[in-house]
Amino acid sequence: MGLSSTIYNSIFKRTSTMALAVVVSAFFFERTFDLATDTLFERYNEGKLWKHIKAKYEEE
Repeated sequence: MGLSSTIYNSIFKRTSTMALAVVVSAFFFERTFDLATDTLFERYNEGKLWKHIKAKYEEE
């Protein structure tokens, strides 16, 4: 009755706090997922992206 009761009483008892919790958690999930996929993409394509090879093609 400890943790689940505390979570229910503090977040899920009122619709407004549950909606706020959903919005905030969706925001943080989106930011985390975006950073993780960008990091994975850049690691997989190391040496193939423009920012890695632009020194070869830019004129001074």
